[in-house]
Amino acid sequence: MPEENSMGTQKISKLILTTGIPLMLSLLINSLYNFVDSVFVSRVAEDALTALSLASPVQVLVSALGLGNAVGLNAAISKALGEGKPDQVKKTANAAIFLALCAWVLISAACLLGVRWYFDWQSGGNETIAAYGRDYLSICMLFSLGQMGQWVFDRFVIASGKSHLFLFTLSAASITNLILDPIFIFTFGLGTKGAAIATVIGQFMGLLAGIFINRRWNKEISFSFTLRPDWKSVGAILRVGIPSTLVQVLTSFVSIVMNSILLAFSSTAVAVYGVCARMQGLCTVGVHGIDNGLIPIVAYNYGARKKERIHAAIRWALIDSVLFYVIFLLALELMPGAVLRLFNASEHMLLIGIPAVRVLALAWLVSIPNLVVAAALQGLSLPTPSMILTMLRQAILPVALALLLRLTGNLSLVWWAFVLAEGICVPLAFVFWQRNQRKVLK
Repeated sequence: MPEENSMGTQKISKLILTTGIPLMLSLLINSLYNFVDSVFVSRVAEDALTALSLASPVQVLVSALGLGNAVGLNAAISKALGEGKPDQVKKTANAAIFLALCAWVLISAACLLGVRWYFDWQSGGNETIAAYGRDYLSICMLFSLGQMGQWVFDRFVIASGKSHLFLFTLSAASITNLILDPIFIFTFGLGTKGAAIATVIGQFMGLLAGIFINRRWNKEISFSFTLRPDWKSVGAILRVGIPSTLVQVLTSFVSIVMNSILLAFSSTAVAVYGVCARMQGLCTVGVHGIDNGLIPIVAYNYGARKKERIHAAIRWALIDSVLFYVIFLLALELMPGAVLRLFNASEHMLLIGIPAVRVLALAWLVSIPNLVVAAALQGLSLPTPSMILTMLRQAILPVALALLLRLTGNLSLVWWAFVLAEGICVPLAFVFWQRNQRKVLK
């Protein structure tokens, strides 16, 4: 192996930023194209925007398979790099590519079996919403190979400490989507179907860019395609990745339940919830960029047995996450109406959406310690406590509290379920960290 990777030597306060900022920029571009997708689709019709909101939980399920693979390979490869085992690095990379192909096969089968049934159930009998949703989601699922592959090659450069290269892979996907969205949606008049076509073309562009960039500039990780992977490496990826997948599945379940709760108030409330999900992706790019960068830093220094660097990385991740979110928090609290008008919001949508945006912006602030601790636990290859924490804050508590607050008949109170869930989990997160890190950082 060459001289030690910068993850084991660079000053932590600088390393958190040099690892996190490229990820933030990449996530910003990615969030922008999801955000702009919704902005464009809202010009088609509010029913089309509602259809995208109903499609969102299934897209989370699709992403869950890619995310689980990505999280698992990120921790496994970073640990192997820290231990100086190039053969294991290659085996893990090949196993991740194999798992991406398997994920695409499962997603395609699920699409053929379940998309029509899902929208018949969730649309509340509104055939217009159901048609918009089926057009969009079927294309996204059947052609999800680009997304599954992009997850893998993005994580290769992150795991090796070359996060700036991630900017190019995701930029290829996002910029392609941004250019094609208005062409397919409006020029060709394809509506939600056009938004889906632009999305999958962008994802395949990201995959091709990822393959090229890793071949050309990421020599630390060699890879090849095989249908006979190293099963021990497959197991190592799944051991860390499956809990993350399960958490995403539960997150999808939460969105389905929330859509059902909100649909009892109005279809506009469902549209607001979908818009807020898009806003969250955009406004928390700083937080998630830091957290995604924290995982390989912790994993590398865990493999290198550098305990002090791990603790310092967590402290700086907390500080930087808050600083990067504050400006978005102020904008959402002071100008929620202006943001909602980007989505062609009616007066009824503004009435529902303004309190929702303000409350959920507060929930995203409270979530920061929980996100940092969950990422650190993943970096230590402790997926179970990370999964439990995330299940509590993203699934179990929000659903229970939302169902309880629904009984008041006041929609504005339902949004507070997310703030309460995050607040309850903050002290639990630090208890989980203290108990579990002592077991592995001796």
